[in-house]
Amino acid sequence: MSKETVTSTSQSQSQSQSQSASSTSGTGSSSLSSAGTVILDSNPTQDLATIPEVEELPKPWGRLWALEKGFWNFVLKRKEHFKSYSKKHCRIIREKGPGSTFVVFIEDHSSNGTFLNGQIIGKDRRLPLCNNAEIAINHELHKVFVFSDLTTDDQLNLPKEFRDKYIISKPLGSGVCGEVKLAFEKANCKKVAVKIVHKPKFAQLVSERGDAAAKCSTSNVATEVEILKKLDHPCIIKIEEVFDFEDSFYIVLDLMEGGELFDRVVRSKGLKEQTTKLLFYQMLLAVQYLHENNITHRDLKPENVLLANNEENCLIKITDFGLSKILGETSLMKTLCGTPTYLAPEVLLGAGAGGYSKAVDCWSLGVILFICLGGYPPFSDQIKDMNLRDQIINGHYKFIPQCWANVSEAAKDLVKRLLNVDPNKRFTTKEALNHSWMQDEDMKKKAKQLMDARTELMLPLSTTDQSSTGRKRPHEEDHPSNTKRPTLSLH
Repeated sequence: MSKETVTSTSQSQSQSQSQSASSTSGTGSSSLSSAGTVILDSNPTQDLATIPEVEELPKPWGRLWALEKGFWNFVLKRKEHFKSYSKKHCRIIREKGPGSTFVVFIEDHSSNGTFLNGQIIGKDRRLPLCNNAEIAINHELHKVFVFSDLTTDDQLNLPKEFRDKYIISKPLGSGVCGEVKLAFEKANCKKVAVKIVHKPKFAQLVSERGDAAAKCSTSNVATEVEILKKLDHPCIIKIEEVFDFEDSFYIVLDLMEGGELFDRVVRSKGLKEQTTKLLFYQMLLAVQYLHENNITHRDLKPENVLLANNEENCLIKITDFGLSKILGETSLMKTLCGTPTYLAPEVLLGAGAGGYSKAVDCWSLGVILFICLGGYPPFSDQIKDMNLRDQIINGHYKFIPQCWANVSEAAKDLVKRLLNVDPNKRFTTKEALNHSWMQDEDMKKKAKQLMDARTELMLPLSTTDQSSTGRKRPHEEDHPSNTKRPTLSLH
């Protein structure tokens, strides 16, 4: 067969195969190339509608963290937000400021008052709303929200391990040994207090000031942490978590929203006797627990007694164990430490000599009881005719008549027994609890209820309208127009 014949036959077979494939392909078609590849021909494509642009959701620029049960956390996204508390209470507005900046304001539209950081705004007036600002309703102490500006980057300065779990908010207090801030746990919005201790700062302080600043050393912070981990009492601050970073400690603690007992006493110029009894009973139980576990606090004072809330009758917790020492039954302490006004006589007389025992805490409790009932300290460096040291050593104090006119003799008697300069004759916590002034069954029942109550977690984030509970708020009685619990909502 000639070459031409072979070519022709091959082409004929190829065409035949192509036609066969075409006839079985239905609406489409296919062909076999000389290499055996199947080539599919599709019908012409139809034009689709233009892909719509995705509408970009507004980014949150702020958040309101609820400070009281019955209120909700809110994420702020829109330009304006209203808060309803007995009709329209206040409005939060975000406006464009100079350049590309934004300014947030809060406007008061209420008749019973909106407060910003303790300052009343005034009906139809506005004030700038800054990061960590507190919003109160009806009363300057009735704090219901703290505002977080989500456009700030202050969280980036925190250690990553910590900021992954918590959001830091406003400062709660500070001292030579550290600062305390409000924080929220991201997982459940639970409020906590965070004590931050910067190691280099206090190492330098100890170096510069010597023994006087020894209580600020990082080893004392570690001591406080170890003590708190071992304690379990409703009237002693509970440690939640500890972050030990290279340059700082972050200690997560119970949040006590009522602040320090010191501030309440100063604000009220002394407390009612019945209120004092309830709070002092809890202090005695807490210190008794410490002593039974061979722990002496050594720095008891109103600043280290924290209140759960702003209600008159509330739970207390003792805090700040940086000066505590775990003792054996017969151990004595020889370090001169503590706050001068609350030091026991044997601390001043026995430092560096015979030492002193946990009876020093009972003296400090006597000073606290005196301050709560009388509204002034029993010993003070402001008294000119006798220096502070001699006042304490001699037990020299006075019941000023106009300050103690409404205080019972039984209460005064307990003060005297706790402020006995002889530690061997001074009342112990057990003896104080058995004193006639403390034999009040109604008070004890109330204290038990406070200590047994479990802290409720904050409600989850929501942007829907929610009704609050029926529990009456503190200070609501100051406003007769509030006959029922109003509703909080977001519009």
